[in-house]
Amino acid sequence: MFKLLMLLLSGLKFGKLLTTGGTMLISLVVYAWIYGWRYAAGFIALLFVHEMGHYIAARQRGLDVGAPTFIPFVGAWIQLKELPHDAETEAYVGMGGPLVGTLGALACYFYARDGGHELRWLLAVAYGGFFLNLFNLIPVSPLDGGRITAVLSPRIWLLGAPILVGMFLWHPSPILILVALSAAPQVMKAWRYRADDPEHGTYYQASAETRLSYATLYIGLVAFLALMTHDVHEMLAGPSSSFF
Repeated sequence: MFKLLMLLLSGLKFGKLLTTGGTMLISLVVYAWIYGWRYAAGFIALLFVHEMGHYIAARQRGLDVGAPTFIPFVGAWIQLKELPHDAETEAYVGMGGPLVGTLGALACYFYARDGGHELRWLLAVAYGGFFLNLFNLIPVSPLDGGRITAVLSPRIWLLGAPILVGMFLWHPSPILILVALSAAPQVMKAWRYRADDPEHGTYYQASAETRLSYATLYIGLVAFLALMTHDVHEMLAGPSSSFF
């Protein structure tokens, strides 16, 4: 642990390591204090996997992108130093995180589901991963779902606003307030959106085949994550003692 700490602190000389390793360590300490170190390490690993999905997708499209940054209870993000040139590219980068993140959560799930009580903490990590990726697919920008559905139409963001309100009424959270404040300007943009507005140029133009592909993948991923989130929640709700 001491060697790991010294390695992360050496990031003072290396900006990327300081950004990713330092903020990851801070998140690990905070989460471990509340949830235990095993769950904290697993959940942060899934956050990292999710963000690397965005990172890889952005690099595949030739975009300049920074290393992931972590903030406890807010999550993590990567900084796009170069904005996408069209909505399809934005959707591609947006889809990368939930897709790769879902694979990471599935790996935890398959390893933990038959492991008995001693691996229930890893099953809880899988649940956190499924829920995290499902939440991020709410169709409102700046969440991943908003970036993906932009290739279909920004007007879809108007569906995401009541979902956020409903989630807040069901389970009030400061994070939901933060997301809502970030989403408000985008919702107004969606309200005023007109497909024939010359101000948008060719940004939102895409073929019917492209839109169908993203719509199918998006709906399928939402349905799969909803199913897995529900099923794993039911598994964890069974009789057990603390598993952290």
